[in-house]
Amino acid sequence: MKFADLGLSDELLQSVLDAGYDEPTPIQAQAIPAVLMMKDIIGIAQTGTGKTAGFVLPMIDILAHGRRRALMPRSLILEPTRELAAQVAENFEKYGKNHDLKMALLIGGVQMGDQVKALSEGVDVLIATPGRLMDLFERGKILLTGCEMLVIDEADRMLDMGFIPDIETICSRLPTTRQTLLFSATMPPPIKKLADKFLSNPKSIEVARPAATNTNIAQFKVRCTGRQKREVLRQLLRTDNVSTAIVFANRKTTVRELAKSLQRHGFAAGEIHGDMDQSARNAELQKFKDGDISILCASDVAARGLDVKGVSHVFNFDTPWHPDDYVHRIGRTGRGGATGRAFTLVASEDAEAIDNVEKLQGTKIPEFALELPAKEERKPRETERREEEPKRESRRERPAREERKPRADREPRAEARQERAPRREQPSYRDHSEPPSKPGEWNGPIPEFLAVSAL
Repeated sequence: MKFADLGLSDELLQSVLDAGYDEPTPIQAQAIPAVLMMKDIIGIAQTGTGKTAGFVLPMIDILAHGRRRALMPRSLILEPTRELAAQVAENFEKYGKNHDLKMALLIGGVQMGDQVKALSEGVDVLIATPGRLMDLFERGKILLTGCEMLVIDEADRMLDMGFIPDIETICSRLPTTRQTLLFSATMPPPIKKLADKFLSNPKSIEVARPAATNTNIAQFKVRCTGRQKREVLRQLLRTDNVSTAIVFANRKTTVRELAKSLQRHGFAAGEIHGDMDQSARNAELQKFKDGDISILCASDVAARGLDVKGVSHVFNFDTPWHPDDYVHRIGRTGRGGATGRAFTLVASEDAEAIDNVEKLQGTKIPEFALELPAKEERKPRETERREEEPKRESRRERPAREERKPRADREPRAEARQERAPRREQPSYRDHSEPPSKPGEWNGPIPEFLAVSAL
């Protein structure tokens, strides 16, 4: 099947061909005709299958007919993270270059003034994270009554990040006659409940079973201790023909420390996590895409939808706490039909988490035997002491220093010390010439006015 068989416009087909694509992926082949027919959709597909283009392409053709109005976006795409939102915006720019469509990006970490200005001029496509959208909506800077299409992308990740109440609020503010598209890699019960509440007679598209991993990715687990993890990672990076790699860790502090450790050992490594501001995250991501750094240490903020071509390896420094995140992490490699390799470092504290991952996948992850380079054995302390003994003896054999002359033989100083004057006695402030006063009598100074008679 070709893209020309899906009913897209000639201008859009030309943009797709210019981008280097000719045949649609399974999710695109099923989703694009259904979206063009204005049907609600539930799309369940593993990461890296091209579901972003599955809703971007038909949306461009649908929105090509219509007029935009100030503060009232014609369509809304909700993304869980800033990186995903920016990536969808890049897709719209790439495929919509032959159409007169205006797009706005509402994400946190950047100034709100430019975003409000773009909304006031009118937009056809609004790509937003729930937090920033709710902020602007509560300030009265945006109206959702004119929204004809809603896309909820990575819905299971929205659930993990606690955005479901915000999404329900947003859905209740939209017109009931809208078209709704919901995409997710998994379908947990809360997402199923959300779909039943806000989608009307949706068409379900499933190109792989929930939480299935890409068959083009070779998966391995490496047994080690927690202290050995950094050494094991460095050995894999040196020996497994790694061109570019993403290293995932569960904690932001671990990401920072790991990036610094790899840099100290001579690797071109960078970092990306939630504590960085948006400009810094964009800069690190651009360095990785441009090849300035070959290893990107990341938290799960980069696990969903991050599309970087040519990632050969994914390393799980920590086994993810949620089994679904494992699928998304390793999905950063093996994209677009390419092959990839994924290694998970498993210590004793990761045993339960890796068991949950294997239960979700229904298969055991094979173990990878890795031999660490032998370290130079340290000599026992007794041997070191024996070697030090002759050194100590040699110290004793040194000739003694010339003895100082006795005090009597010493030459007298040129100037003798002056004898110290005897200490002066401290003056007593008590006047001993007067006898002590009797009890009850005044013993203080007598004022002068008492000596003057009033007579």
